[in-house]
Amino acid sequence: MAQQPIADSELIINPDGSAFHLHILPGNLAHKVILVGDPGRVALIKNRFDNIESEASNREFISATGTYRGKRITVLSTGIGTDNIDIVMTELDALVNIDFKTRLPLPKHTTLEIVRIGTSGSLQVDLDVDTWLLSEAAIGFDGLLNFYAGRDGVADLAFEEAFKLHTNWNKQLTQPYVVDADNALIDRLKNDPRINIGTTISAPGFYGPQGRVVRLPLADPFINEKITAFRYEQRRITNYEMECSAIYGLSLLLGHKAATVCAIIANRLAGKYTKDYKPVIENLIEHVLNNI
Repeated sequence: MAQQPIADSELIINPDGSAFHLHILPGNLAHKVILVGDPGRVALIKNRFDNIESEASNREFISATGTYRGKRITVLSTGIGTDNIDIVMTELDALVNIDFKTRLPLPKHTTLEIVRIGTSGSLQVDLDVDTWLLSEAAIGFDGLLNFYAGRDGVADLAFEEAFKLHTNWNKQLTQPYVVDADNALIDRLKNDPRINIGTTISAPGFYGPQGRVVRLPLADPFINEKITAFRYEQRRITNYEMECSAIYGLSLLLGHKAATVCAIIANRLAGKYTKDYKPVIENLIEHVLNNI
């Protein structure tokens, strides 16, 4: 049976032929992609390009494609949260693996290399502020990957079960999932003395989901203590952020390579916050550009 085109309602394409949310045209996406949460951070990266060939802007999704030392790279802002990553990853994949005219998958799969540069809070006292954390795996508290078929095939199920048992996981919450980064990208990015390697939690919020109390009490006031104490096969959970798990999970399902490296700007156990993380981010950008 011939494959049916993807319906207009399922893959929305703008009148100019660009992806609905990202406003990127298929030919304007490089196969090396840097993701940042903050739209303002796009300028920090594109200003280092040797040339800029295209730019796009829609809501929080700001992008630029150019070359850096002979490498063609796209930088794209995602905004905050895994819900936005669902949009970003689906449309990035569509741009290289679906023919926007016929709405059919292209005969040859294209693999993207995707590196997220972000900021994060440490959950281990020895991971000090102004250092870098390279995420070899991510735990999703967001539940996004659970909506997709094949979820169990890309997740570390034994890690998940050990974590839920250790934390006495609240059954009213979404079920956590554990997914790995691409090993080759990890190897290329880890060769710097400022890099620490660990396992990252992606939370669906900044306050309660990361164990912060402002006015509302937490359902589990000891959740961060449990997370800090958790060990699985000599691995520990190192930090919180809000996007990594969805990038890893969807990359695995869609056939792409992904890694995340974050500047540690807060140490939750020590109650410390960086005095100025901008130079730390700028150095991290240089590191990623030189190694992607």
